[in-house]
Amino acid sequence: MADVIAVIPAAGVGRRMGSQVKKQYLTLRGKPILYHTLQVMEECTDITSVVLVVGAGEEEYCQKNILGNSFSKIMAVVPGGDHRQTSVFNGLSILGRGTELVVIHDGARPLIRNREITAVIKGAREIGAAALSVPLKDTVKVIDSHGLVLKTPSRESLRAVQTPQVFKYNIIMEAHQTAKSRGFFATDDCALVEAMGRPVKLVDGSYENIKITTPEDLVLADAFLARRTETCELE
Repeated sequence: MADVIAVIPAAGVGRRMGSQVKKQYLTLRGKPILYHTLQVMEECTDITSVVLVVGAGEEEYCQKNILGNSFSKIMAVVPGGDHRQTSVFNGLSILGRGTELVVIHDGARPLIRNREITAVIKGAREIGAAALSVPLKDTVKVIDSHGLVLKTPSRESLRAVQTPQVFKYNIIMEAHQTAKSRGFFATDDCALVEAMGRPVKLVDGSYENIKITTPEDLVLADAFLARRTETCELE
């Protein structure tokens, strides 16, 4: 069976958290946020190996304080760059051509479930590129530089995109290499694939699969995990 490798970018600074500790290292129910994320990847039978991308100079810290002897799937811990896109590319660059699919997942999204990973992997096998997403709850306004509303797009055609985002290896490598050569940066990996004119399939995700960015998110994540523990909802 060809390899399905997860690349976990966890090199962000997390300024919006307002903490001296980077958000991925903050404690969530007794474990670092990043630990929870890696644990899901470790337990997911669809994932062959994991590449962890951390801030430059943090490799030893992560090995000692996050990984220890807890994870058998970690194939490498590599330094990230000054942009998420650069960090992901650094992770992709060490993968071999025997890789079938690449599962790119934010280190600060610890509430992903195995069944969601399986669903988006299935979508990527069908189309070549897929991502989790959820319908928007709020009405969205497009504004000008003065804060005046220009238009109100219909929510029916809008989705909030999450990770994992999963791609066939050759597609995501070409997308990143092309973007790098053009000096093009995007906020997610799907946009790089879209820029090449390739289709991306959106798969239904969960509102619990939040990216922990602010202190309020940490409170929500704790509540979600507490509920899962109470109901024994592990998958």
